[in-house]
Amino acid sequence: QVQLVESGGGLVQAGGSLRLSCAASGRTFVSVAMGWFRQAPGKEREFVARLTWSGGRTYADSVKGRFTVSRENAETTVYLQMNALKPEDTAVYQCAAASRITAGTYVYDYWGQGTQVTVSS
Repeated sequence: QVQLVESGGGLVQAGGSLRLSCAASGRTFVSVAMGWFRQAPGKEREFVARLTWSGGRTYADSVKGRFTVSRENAETTVYLQMNALKPEDTAVYQCAAASRITAGTYVYDYWGQGTQVTVSS
């Protein structure tokens, strides 16, 4: 089993920054990609960012230019640097690990419990 644990959430004023971490542990696991997702109250979960094993990065349009996904060399921790935060970024942020791609879609098998990010205006 693979465990993913997020940390780094909190309360920040608009325009501020936070860095989320996602630490992976458990059995040996090689992901094809790590993703960040978020879910705001009353809304569906939405994609935020993805980092593939080869280093490719993809971002949602709403965060492009403000958020950066990265990982440490050991690839057991993935980060989401969030700058210029807006009240609409308020959500529970989850990281997820994809073990494969099926029909061009990343299949995320493992999910963290999430960390709350609240941006005040």
